[in-house]
Amino acid sequence: MVLNGRKHPYLTGVIAVAIAFFVLMLGLTLHRYFTFYASYDQGIFNQVFWNGIHGRFFQSSLSSQLSTNVVHNGEVPSVFYHRLGQHFTPALLLWIPLYSLFPAPTTLTVLQVTLVTAAGLLLYSLARQYLQPRLAAIITFSFYGANAIIGPTLSNFHDICQVPLFTFGLFLAMEKRRWWLFWLLAVLILAVREDGGVSLFGVGFYMIASRRFPRIGLGVCVLAFGYMLVLTNLIMPLFSADISQRFMMERFGQYAEGTEASTVEIIWGMVRNPWRLFVELVTPVDRTITYFLAHWLPFAFVPAFSPSAWAIAGFPLLKLLLGQGQSVLAINIRYAMTVVPGLCYGTILWWAAGREKLIDAPVRDLIASGLISLGNFFSYPIFRGVQTIISKLVNWWEKQPKLLKLSMQRFWIICICLSLVFTFTSNPNRTLSFLIPDSIRPLVYVPINIQWKHAGSIRSLLDRIPTDGSVAATTYIVPHLSGRREIIRFPALEFQNDRREVVSVDYAIADLWQLKKYQVAFKTDCQILQDSVRTIDKIFGNQLYGIVGFEDGVILLQKGVQSNPDAISAWQIFREEITPILNKPKC
Repeated sequence: MVLNGRKHPYLTGVIAVAIAFFVLMLGLTLHRYFTFYASYDQGIFNQVFWNGIHGRFFQSSLSSQLSTNVVHNGEVPSVFYHRLGQHFTPALLLWIPLYSLFPAPTTLTVLQVTLVTAAGLLLYSLARQYLQPRLAAIITFSFYGANAIIGPTLSNFHDICQVPLFTFGLFLAMEKRRWWLFWLLAVLILAVREDGGVSLFGVGFYMIASRRFPRIGLGVCVLAFGYMLVLTNLIMPLFSADISQRFMMERFGQYAEGTEASTVEIIWGMVRNPWRLFVELVTPVDRTITYFLAHWLPFAFVPAFSPSAWAIAGFPLLKLLLGQGQSVLAINIRYAMTVVPGLCYGTILWWAAGREKLIDAPVRDLIASGLISLGNFFSYPIFRGVQTIISKLVNWWEKQPKLLKLSMQRFWIICICLSLVFTFTSNPNRTLSFLIPDSIRPLVYVPINIQWKHAGSIRSLLDRIPTDGSVAATTYIVPHLSGRREIIRFPALEFQNDRREVVSVDYAIADLWQLKKYQVAFKTDCQILQDSVRTIDKIFGNQLYGIVGFEDGVILLQKGVQSNPDAISAWQIFREEITPILNKPKC
C-alpha cells in the first residue's frame, strides 16, 4: 500500500489479515447458522431487534422464558416481558437502523464479525501512537489470533462484541486528548451491559495509578462504580426481579445469604468473607492457570509482565475469577472478550517503554526485562517482600546459561500460531463440527453433507409455518423463527399474549434427530429428548395437536388439526427406534 508516496507494507499486512479474519469468521458463522448450530441466544437477540423495529423495545418472549418468574415461580412466559430486567443493553439501539434494513438473524452475525474486525484495525491505529509499524502490526495479528476473540466471534450474536471497538476508541481518544470523544465512548461502554462499568473502572484505575490523568481517572471510576450500583439496585429492578433473584445468585450466590441479593449485598458478602473470596479467586487452580495462559499466549506472554495490563484487565478478570459456574473461565465464551482490550493496551505500553529493540533480541532478554518491570511496579514499601523475591529471581535468571536464544519476533509468531491451533481444535461453539467431532468417547460426529441434508429437511418444514403464527421450537431451530412476536422454546407450549391471556402456541416443531445424535455424549440433550417425546405423546394422544409433518427426525405439530397419516407413520417408526433412550431411568 502506498500513502503519500510512501510504502506501508505493515499496514498492507494488517488489512490483509483483517480481510482474512472477516471472511473466515463470517463464512464459519453463517455456515453455523444455516446448518442449525446457532442456538438460543441468537434467537433472543434477533427477537429483541425484531420487536425493536416494531416499536416494542427490548421485549422478548424468549428472554421471558429465562426469567425468575418462569424458572423459579413456574409462570408462563409473556410476549411483553422487558429484557432490561436481565441485562441492561441500550447500546443495541445503535444498530436498530441497520437491522430495519435487513431484518434477519444473519444481519446480527454480519454485524458481530464486522465490529470485531473493525476493532482490530482501530487497535493498529492505537498501537501506532507509540510503536513502529512492525510491532503495531504484530500486536494486531495477536488480537486476530487470540482465542478470546475468535471463540466468542464464532458464537451466537452477543452484546459484548461491541466492547473491543468502544474500548480501543476510548484509549485512542485518551491518547489524542479528545475528551469529548473519550466521555462519549465511556458512556457507550456503560451502555453495552450492566457490568460494562467493570471494564471502564479498570481504565479509570490505570489513569490514576499511572499518574497520567489522575483527576479524569477518578471521575471515570466514580462514574463506572456509581452507574453499576444505581443501575442494578434501582433501575433494573423496575423491569423485573431477575438481577437479584436469578443472575446475582447464579453467579455470586456463594457470597450471599438467602434466595436473593443485590449487588451491594454481594459486595458486602465478599468483604465479610475474605477467605471465601481468596478461595474463589484461585480455584479451580488448573482452570485458572489455563485461562490466564490462553489469554497471554497470543501476545507472547507480555501482558503477564505489564503492570498496565494488570491494572486495566485486572478488574474484568477479577469479576470472572470471583464468579461461579463453568462459563466464567471458558475462553470461547463472550465474557473472555472483555479482558482482551486491557491486555492489548498493556502490551502496547510495555513495548513502548524503551523496549522495542527487544523484538529482535532472544526471548531470555525479554523475560529478564519483564521481571524487572514487575519489580519496579512493586517498588512501594508495602510490597517490599514481593520486590525482594522478584529481584532474587532476576539475579538467578541472569546467571543461567543463555537459554531461549530464539528471537522474540519468531517466538511471538509461534505463539500466535499455537493460539490459532488451540482455538480451532477446541471447536469453539460447535462451529467446526463438520470437521471436528463434538465428542471422541463416545464418538459424535456429523459430516458436512449430513449437516446440510438435515438442514434441508428442517427448512422444508419451517416453510409451512406462517410468519405471524405463534410457535414453540427446540433450541437450534429457535433463531430461524425468532423474527416474530410469539415464540417460546419447546417443550413448553403456553405463553401470555398481549391481551394478558394464557394461550397455547399454534405450531410446535422439534428437531429430535439432533437430540438423538448428541444425547449419547451430552446428558442435557438426553433429558430434553425424553421431555420432548413425553410432551408430544401427551398433546398428540389428547388430540390437542395433529402431526402434520415429519422428516429426518424433525416433527411439526399444529394445534387443532387432523394429523397427516404419512407423518404419523414416520413418527411411530422413529419413536420405536429411540425407545431404549426414552426408557433410560437416568440420562
